Amino acid sequence: MFQEDLLDKIMDLPDAPALVKQVAEKLNDENQRRQKFYNDIDEQIKVEFINGEIITHSPVRREHNEATGLLYQLINVYVRKNKLGFVGFEKIMTTFTRNDYEPDIVFFNTEKSKSFTKKQVLFPVPDFIVEVLSDGTKDKDRGVKFTDYENHKVGEYWIIDAEKEVVEQYLISNGQYELVLKSSNGSIKSSVIEGFEIPIKAIFDEEHNLEAMQNLLK
Repeated sequence: MFQEDLLDKIMDLPDAPALVKQVAEKLNDENQRRQKFYNDIDEQIKVEFINGEIITHSPVRREHNEATGLLYQLINVYVRKNKLGFVGFEKIMTTFTRNDYEPDIVFFNTEKSKSFTKKQVLFPVPDFIVEVLSDGTKDKDRGVKFTDYENHKVGEYWIIDAEKEVVEQYLISNGQYELVLKSSNGSIKSSVIEGFEIPIKAIFDEEHNLEAMQNLLK
């Protein structure tokens, strides 16, 4: 709706052709910088290309690292056991129409991942994404990334606050994300990863994580 309103406003401007030309020139310049970004990617650094800017990430807090790792272990084991696709962790470069992101956790279903190669560097839009909030990323996780994931129909998006031990679960409904769960207790069940359900505490606590892992392996 916002995009349609913006387009209507542009079309109402007398100098719309000149404005469109300027935008095209800027996007062309941005695309050249994006290609250079691909050539310069350093596997040792977590970096993203967002709206023409190269964003280099600072080291994360332990609570961020632990929540990401604990959840990744559960999803990865479950997906591998049931042969559901591929799970990536932290440095999987996902390519969207304009931007390139390295989400904390991504999942690609079997159909999408069957053509992946061992030396692949750039990956398509995932089916499921998890972002763990940090001081440096929370605005983008709730802002440009949220909008971009929604526009590209990423089926499920989890936002995790490791400090407050809260998870938010968003699902695509009629082309927009709907918040279906926000909690620090109980369980969370994925809509995209078929059959995957875990206690929320298992994302933040090692004992609960181990118990959940044992249940997933039964």
